[in-house]
This record gives sequence, C-alpha cells and structure tokens, in this order.
Amino acid sequence: MTETIVISIGLILVMTGALFSALAAIGMLRLDDVYSRAHAAGKAATLGTMLLLTGTFIYFIGKEGYVNFHLLIGIVFVFITGPIASHMVLKAAYNLKTPASKRLKLDEVKEDLKGIKL
Repeated sequence: MTETIVISIGLILVMTGALFSALAAIGMLRLDDVYSRAHAAGKAATLGTMLLLTGTFIYFIGKEGYVNFHLLIGIVFVFITGPIASHMVLKAAYNLKTPASKRLKLDEVKEDLKGIKL
C-alpha cells in the first residue's frame, strides 16, 4: 500500500517536472529578449529539472527500496548551478549592453551601478 503511494508521488513529481521543463522551452522560444529568455531558463528549467530528479529519487525509494546518492548529488548540483548560470548570462548580456524589449520601463540595475566602472 505505501509502496504504491510513494511510487505515485514520484510519478506525479516527474510529470510536474516535465511540464515545467516544457513550459521553460516554450518560454525560451516565445519571449522577446535575452533577459526574459534567461529568466525562463533559470527559473522554470531549474525547477523542472529538480522536480524530475526528485521524482526519480522518490520512485527508486518506493520501487527498489534504496537511496540513490547519484540523484541526490544531481539535485544539489542543479540547485546550486542553475540560478548561478542564469545570473551570469544576464550579467554578461547587461555588460555587453544587449538591448531589452520595448516593454521594459525601468532599469534598476543602472541606478545600482552608478559610479562603478565595469
């Protein structure tokens, strides 16, 4: 009984992660500028990947009855590197003065960097 519940929770997490990853891919194709695309990649793709790995981790606990440490290391690795990579892409795009979409009304980073040489 509990094995079925644990496996079901794992499968639900895998399906949710796949949905988030698909939405991230659609966002990267449809959004206007590099800043919006990096946001979609940084947030939705990281969350989707973490849900997929967590669902697989829980599935193996329920089905096989053992803890897979490779998946734990993968979850921690994605949790740390995903947002950092997205931030660095955005920082590089901003430093190269990549134009933003016309919908951008306020540049808060410009005020924060006033007086700092890059």
